[in-house]
Parts: sequence; C-alpha cells; structure tokens
Amino acid sequence: MTPRLADRLRATIRQDVASMHGYAIQPSAGFVKLDAMENPFSLPPALQTALGERLGRVAINRYPAQCAADVVAALSSFVDLPAGCKLMLGNGSDELIDMLSVACNVPGASILAPLPGFVMYEMSAKLRGLTFVGVPLTADFELDEGAMLSAIETHAPALTYIAYPNNPTANLFDERVVERIVAAVGAQRGLVVFDEAYQPFSSRTWMQGMAQHEHVLVMRTLSKFGLAGVRLGYLCGAAALIDEVEKVRPPYNVSALNAEAALFALEHADEYARQAAVLCAERGRLQRALAAMPGVHAFPSEANMILVRVPDSKTAFDGMKARGVLVKHIAGLHPLLANCLRLTVGTPDENDLMIRALRESLA
Repeated sequence: MTPRLADRLRATIRQDVASMHGYAIQPSAGFVKLDAMENPFSLPPALQTALGERLGRVAINRYPAQCAADVVAALSSFVDLPAGCKLMLGNGSDELIDMLSVACNVPGASILAPLPGFVMYEMSAKLRGLTFVGVPLTADFELDEGAMLSAIETHAPALTYIAYPNNPTANLFDERVVERIVAAVGAQRGLVVFDEAYQPFSSRTWMQGMAQHEHVLVMRTLSKFGLAGVRLGYLCGAAALIDEVEKVRPPYNVSALNAEAALFALEHADEYARQAAVLCAERGRLQRALAAMPGVHAFPSEANMILVRVPDSKTAFDGMKARGVLVKHIAGLHPLLANCLRLTVGTPDENDLMIRALRESLA
C-alpha cells in the first residue's frame, strides 16, 4: 500500500471498520470440507437435470418480482405459517439481520445476544451504530438466566437474538429459561428473534409459538436445508411487524434464479428431508465415536455440527488438516470455547475420514 493510499483510507474509511477483522472463510480446495455446516449431499442426477432445464427458462431479463412473491407463498405454506403472521425474504439470514438492525435503530437502541453466538449479530449492530450487549453462556453453554434477565432490565434491548439451536455450540437452550426471557423482553417492549438456521435437524421450534407472542420473530435459512449456494433466508412474525421491516428491504433483493431454485427445492422437499434424516443419524454415530475417544468431550447437538473439546485444539486442527480434513478451529472466538473444534456432520464416508483424522491427530 502506498503512503498516499494509506492516507486516503484514513480519511475515508470509518475507524471502527478499519479496526475490524473480516469474516474469515478458510480455503477448502482439495479438502474434505467439514467446516461450514453445509449439507454435503448434491441432488440426484435426474433432479440436477430438471433444475438446470428449469433455470434455463427463467426470464433473467426481467426484475424478480412475481417469482419472489411465489417463494413467499410457497414458504408460508411449507412452514405452516400461523394465522396473522407474514413472511419476508432476505439474501441469506445475514441480510435479514442487517435489515432488523436498520429498522430497529431507534435512538439509544441496543441489541442483546448470548455469547458465544453467531458473529453477525454483533457485527451488524456495530456497523449500524447500535450498542451490542453480549451475555456469556454458562460453562456448559446454557443461558445464564440471571445475567440475561439483568441485562434485559438494564439495557431494554430493541432486539434480543436467541439462536435455536445455538451456533457454534449446537445445543438448544432450556425451554423454561427461554420462555422467561421472552416474557422479560416483552415487558420491556423489545423484540425477540429466534434464529432457527438449523431447524431441519432440531427437535424444537418457535414457529407456532410465535403466534402467541406478538413481539417474537422466527428467522430461518435455506442454507442448512441444502441450498447454501442459493443464499435465501426468511423472517416470520406478526403481519404488522413484518410490514415495517419490509420497508427497509432492498427492492429485488432475491434474484430470479435463486427464487426459482428455492421453488424447485420446496417442490422436492422429500429429497431434502431424506438427506436431513441421514445427517441426523450420522450425527448420532459421530457422537458415539467421539465419546469413545480418550480426552475428547463432545457436547450435545441439535444441529448438523458437533462442538468438541480436545486437549490441544491447535494440534488437533493442524493434524486433521494435514490428513485432508478441514474443520473449524473456534478456540479463539470466546474464552468459553477454549480448545474447541466445530465438526460439521458430513456424508458417511466423510465422517469416517473425519473420525480417523481426529483420532490420529490426538494420538
């Protein structure tokens, strides 16, 4: 970088942005890729051909208005959207998180979330000029009810995020504690957003419970459903609330090709349900294999990932990478994650390789 460009950047780029670290994405070419909680299965060849032919007929010379409306209608039916609620689309959940930050940025507003959690809650809050309040989980990654209720009373957050299951810990929180937090946020006139990104692998959801709480929103993504490359998220809540958030949605934020791919996937939801069932079974097999490894502690999971604590996470990560298996080393994200790796559940063959690579890296 030249001195002139450095001076120009100091004059034009926000200092807090210049001090930030970008969202890290590991190079993965040539590895067994088990670091990003993706669905590892591709479509069967016949469906690949059908999807390609269908996308070839999309009117990409037109703005995506009707096709996006068709996705809203299809998803509303697919999730059995409660009466009185509406659904809106985002270019992945990340865009929805940012839209919520924009829409709820009233003077003095704050955003609250448990930590460790999804990094975009904090990043979006800070980039949009809101105060972020992070409340540490307990040592076993449960919600610290006392700390959460105290933070809600002190800060009266405009938005409280509860990842359900949580990322990167993969667990569902105690439902009784969650309900008391929802009530406390409601009493402070705030909103609760349940981030259900991993819903295809989870035993619980707030989709129907949302109807009894006008201040509760449910956010999901099709990424874990099996369409990470399509980038489509959706936000559900009381119709009047969604109508307000919709006002900050960029026009045509979902492309026609993405919308058509989503419609195709929903028409073949049985195939994706079959894939999710395989991944849930493989998650159980992985848990059993991990439990048999000396020095490894695998935490409970309701997602397509498993958080594990090992004696030396850096050595284990490097050893697995040297053996061609890429997982996520997250020990540096939060003190509670010391010596932790996050393992994505892959295909049976990929999981065999991951188990072997971890075992050998620990030896």
